[in-house]
Amino acid sequence: MIHPILKMGDARLLRVAQPVSEFNTPELLALIADMFETMAHANGAGLAAPQIGVDLRLVIFGFKNNQRYPDAPTVPETVLINPVLTPLSEEIDEAWEGCLSVPGLRGLVPRWSKLRYQGMNQYGESICRDVDGFHARVVQHECDHLDGKLYPTRIRDLTQFGYTEVLFPEMDPDQDD
Repeated sequence: MIHPILKMGDARLLRVAQPVSEFNTPELLALIADMFETMAHANGAGLAAPQIGVDLRLVIFGFKNNQRYPDAPTVPETVLINPVLTPLSEEIDEAWEGCLSVPGLRGLVPRWSKLRYQGMNQYGESICRDVDGFHARVVQHECDHLDGKLYPTRIRDLTQFGYTEVLFPEMDPDQDD
């Protein structure tokens, strides 16, 4: 089922989400299936449970090709529950980000360039990956939602924040919602 995605300004996006305590339940598996369907419908690179009003520390991400990020490399389809992020270097990269909860806007956001993410999948199995580049950016962006943060709060220079149709006129604005 495709869920409506909450938009910036909705107080539910500002909460710190609760840990998932039960794995491999019909309810959790149905929620994850709904999240993947919702993300695909919105052409997203990732989606956090709080973005659909579910107060759980659960994110999904991954794609082969993404219309919203046409130059991005493939990111493996992943379910990450109760994540812990650890930077693997002090190096920070700035790159343009958008968000399904902040439609039509993009901003230049600093993120760790390399990190390790750990957590569980939907079956309660451990996940531990060292990643960099766009993969690392997507994980950080989605996990921010679990702590009530939206990417505009991370932008250092607000002159590098604006409407996608103005900043990237070659991009189809209907593909950035």
